[in-house]
Amino acid sequence: MKVKVAVNGYGTIGKRVADAVSKQRDMEVIGVTKTKPDFEAKMALKKGYKLYCAIPENLKLFESAGVEIEGTVEDLIKDADIVIDCSPGKVGAQNKPMYEKAGVKAIFQGGEKKDVAELSFNALANYEKAIGKRFVRVVSCNTTGLVRVLHLLDTNFGVEKVRAVMIRRVVDPKEDKKGLVNGIAPDPVKLPSHHGPDVQTVLPHIDITTVAFKVPTTLMHVHSLNVQLRDRVNVDSIIELFEKEPRIILVSSEDGFTSTAKLIEWAREMRLRYDLFENIVWRDSIAIVGKELYFTQAIHQEAIVIPENIDAIRAMLEMASKDESMRMTNESLNIGSS
Repeated sequence: MKVKVAVNGYGTIGKRVADAVSKQRDMEVIGVTKTKPDFEAKMALKKGYKLYCAIPENLKLFESAGVEIEGTVEDLIKDADIVIDCSPGKVGAQNKPMYEKAGVKAIFQGGEKKDVAELSFNALANYEKAIGKRFVRVVSCNTTGLVRVLHLLDTNFGVEKVRAVMIRRVVDPKEDKKGLVNGIAPDPVKLPSHHGPDVQTVLPHIDITTVAFKVPTTLMHVHSLNVQLRDRVNVDSIIELFEKEPRIILVSSEDGFTSTAKLIEWAREMRLRYDLFENIVWRDSIAIVGKELYFTQAIHQEAIVIPENIDAIRAMLEMASKDESMRMTNESLNIGSS
């Protein structure tokens, strides 16, 4: 029998999670929620998802708009084995008592504080620790991208210190009510940004400091990393390590990948919604100075956490080993293809 998955919040992350779950042979989406009967709610119905109202007080909005719903979020989670909470930041924590009352497991997103769950999760780094857990938090897009590469580097060469600059897209593409139109904003001004401490919720032993800046783009984040390694390595060793991991793609400026705009144009030819689930590392940015490694990577904020949510389901419900789950997820989402 397939695991029954409820998606609470059919927005930027939720719609991608729902589609990814639908591609797994051992899972099914039993319903998704929306707070209002907007175009995304109607799209969910067109795609065949059963629709539920996330806020019971808004039931009449759906009725007056003629948008068919099955009931409220409480009705949905009664039948679920696990809930993927894709609500806006901080709303997931407000939903947690509802999940506790229903006796259902839940996965939260990186917009929530770490205390909302028993574990901050990344499939590569700590899949085994999530086995059997009731509440898990998939870390944010930037943290996911950092943890993937740092876990690989630490496991293979030892990481002594990390200094990273995060150049962040200001908002997601559809967020037309807010944004930075003409400027660059330190975010925060004081050291550090939240990304380093968030990495340490998964890799507590890593010495990492991050700074972040918001820039007026909606496409992707960019990270410039300086990693001091325990062992002396060469560039070829780093390239070989990254090439072996399907959730990392190496690209080159020589092939025309001169900006995130070019990466997105490439992804439009490859994927639904131009989703890039992988870290995109510029091969020609990789450099070694002594024991210090430098490289630059791009992170698609709308998609990179999607495979982590799928793997978290299997870990929490004890459905597969780490290697088996990641292989199934990668194959179903075409991860690693380039």
